Amino acid sequence: MKLQISMVVPIFLFTVLPIFPTVVADLNSDKQALLDFADAVPHARKLNWNAAAPVCSSWIGVTCNVNRSRVIGIHLPGIGFTGPIPANSIGKLDALKILSLRSNYLNGTLPSDITSISSLQYVYLQNNYFSGVLPAFRSLQLNALDLSFNAFTGNIPPGFQNLTRLHLLNLQNNSISGAIPPLNLPRLKILNFSNNNLNGSIPDSLQTFPNSSFVGNSMLCGLPLTPCSTVSSSPSPSPSYFPTISPHKNASRKKLNSGSIIAIAVGGCAVLFLLLALFFLCCLKKLDRQGSGVLKGKGTAEKPKDFGSGVQEAEKNKLCFLDGSYFNFDLEDLLRASAEVLGKGSYGSTYKAILEDGTTVVVKRLREVAATKREFEQQMEVVGTIGKHSNVVPVRAYYYSKDEKLVVYSYMPAGSLFMLLHRNRSDGGTALDWNSRMKIALGTARGIAFIHSEGGAKFTHGNIKSSNVLLTQDLNGCISDVGLAHLINFPTTATRTIGYRAPEVTETRKASQKSDVYSFGVLLLEMLTGKAPLQHSGHDDVVDLPRWVRSVVREEWTAEVFDVELLKYQDVEEEMVQMLQIALSCVAKVPDSRPKMDDVVRMIEQIQQPELRNRASSGTESNVQTP
Repeated sequence: MKLQISMVVPIFLFTVLPIFPTVVADLNSDKQALLDFADAVPHARKLNWNAAAPVCSSWIGVTCNVNRSRVIGIHLPGIGFTGPIPANSIGKLDALKILSLRSNYLNGTLPSDITSISSLQYVYLQNNYFSGVLPAFRSLQLNALDLSFNAFTGNIPPGFQNLTRLHLLNLQNNSISGAIPPLNLPRLKILNFSNNNLNGSIPDSLQTFPNSSFVGNSMLCGLPLTPCSTVSSSPSPSPSYFPTISPHKNASRKKLNSGSIIAIAVGGCAVLFLLLALFFLCCLKKLDRQGSGVLKGKGTAEKPKDFGSGVQEAEKNKLCFLDGSYFNFDLEDLLRASAEVLGKGSYGSTYKAILEDGTTVVVKRLREVAATKREFEQQMEVVGTIGKHSNVVPVRAYYYSKDEKLVVYSYMPAGSLFMLLHRNRSDGGTALDWNSRMKIALGTARGIAFIHSEGGAKFTHGNIKSSNVLLTQDLNGCISDVGLAHLINFPTTATRTIGYRAPEVTETRKASQKSDVYSFGVLLLEMLTGKAPLQHSGHDDVVDLPRWVRSVVREEWTAEVFDVELLKYQDVEEEMVQMLQIALSCVAKVPDSRPKMDDVVRMIEQIQQPELRNRASSGTESNVQTP
C-alpha cells in the first residue's frame, strides 16, 4: 500500500499540478497581448490598463470568462485608436469571442492572426479606415460581422458561405468589387452590401433582402433591384410590323382627341386642387409641430424625431471623449438610445438617454452656437479640466458638425435644485430642510469658485440658476452647463435667466465673475425665501427677488422674508440671517461691492462651523454688512 501511495504522489505532481500554472499563464499571456496592443496603438482616451491591476475586474472594456482565466471580450468603441493593429497582439487572444473596436481611426490591413481566431462570435470594426483585401474570417462561431464604413477592396471571400451561424453581415460603404457569391446562410437576418463596386446579378438566396441592402452598386442587378437585362438573338422586326395610319383614321383620332380635352382639363384641375390641399395640410402640420415643440419638462417621455438629425453619416465616429471619461460607447450607440425629454433650457434641449447596455447619460442639444469648430473644441478641453471638481457636473463627450452640436454629461438621478424647491412642493413632496439647503449652497459655491480659479480671471459661468444646480444622491450641489455661455449667441431667448442676471449684464451684455456672484446671490435668496426669481405657474412668486428682499429688510427683520418651511426648525434663525447677509452682499448693485466666490465659500463654511467663525472674528472683520 505504501508503495502504491508513493507512486501516486509523483504522478499527481507531474500531471495535475502543471494545469494550474497553465491557466495563470494563459491569463498573463492575454494581459501582455493587450498591453502590447495599447503600447503600439496611440489612443486619445486614457485606458486604465495597469499591469499591476487585475485584468478581469478593473480593466475598462475587457471581459473575462466565468472563472476569470481568459479574456473573452474587448469592447472599446470611440477610444481614439489611431494607426494599424500590430500582429501578435490581439491575435494572441485565442479565447476571444467579442471584438468591438468600432468608431476609431484604425487603418492598414487586418492582421491574419485576428481573422484566424476560431472562437470569435461577434466582430464590430465599422467606422474605421481599414484597407486591403476584404479578410476571410475562419471562425465558424461567428454570429455578427460588421466591417462597414472602411476602405476594404477585393472580392467577397467564398469562405463566407461557411459562416452558417451569421445573423448580421454588414459590408456597406467599402470598395468591394466583383460578383456576390451564392451565400446560403440560414440564420442571416441583417445584410448590407450597399455603396460598393459589386457587379453581376444578386444570388437567388439573397433576393429576399430589401432594396437598401444592395443600393449604391451601379453594376448590380436582379431582385430586389432592377432585373438583369437579357440580350435577345431574334432578328429585328421588319418595317411592315408597324401599321400605317390612313388619313381617315387620323381624322377620326383628331376628333376623339378634341372630345377628351374637357375630361383632361377637369382631371388636371382636380389634381392641381389635390396638390394645393396637400401643401396646405403640410403647412398646418409644420406650424403645429413648431407650436408643440416647447418641451414640457421631465416626464415627457418620447424618442425625439429629430434627435441627432444633424449628425452627418461621414462623421459618425467623431464623438470626442474628454480626458478622464471612461464611458464605453460611441455616437452610433447614442443615436440608437431611447431618449426622454428632460426640458428646454437657455442653450437648447436636454435629453436623458439610456444606451443598450444600460448606461444612462444626459445629452444637451445646443442651438445658436456661434463658435467655430476649433473654438468649440478648445472650450470643451477647458471645460474638461474644470469638470474634475466634485461640485462641477463633468462633460463626458461632445459632438460638433455643421448642423448639430451635442454635449454629453453624467446623469444625476436626484434632479435639480429647482425641482426640489418648487415642483416637489407643488406635487406634495417634502420640502428641503435647512441643513440640506446649507449643504447644497456650500457645494454650489465651491463649484463656482473652482470654475473662477481654474478657468482664469476672465472665465465665467454666465448661466447660474437653480435648474443648473444638480444634486448627488446625498444632496451635494453641483453646477452644470459650465462653459456653454461662451459658445452661444447672446442674448438667450429663455426668460428664466433674466431673474438671475446682474444689472450690468442686462445693460452691457458682458458677463464677468462678479456677475456670476450676483447670480449666486439670487440663488441663495431663492433657497432662503422659497420664491423663484421669476413668475412660475402655481406659485406666489416675484419678478425681482433681490428688490423684494431689500424692501422687506429695509423696514425690519420679519419672518416674511424666509420660507415658511424653514421656520419649523429651531435654533437656525441666526444661521438664516447670516446667510441672508451673504446673499445680499452678493446681489449688490455695484459689481466691485460684491465679494469674490472664494470669500463666499469661506463665509458659508464659517456659518456651518462656528469655530471657524470665531477664529475669523478675532482677525479681520467680515466684509458683509448687516442690512
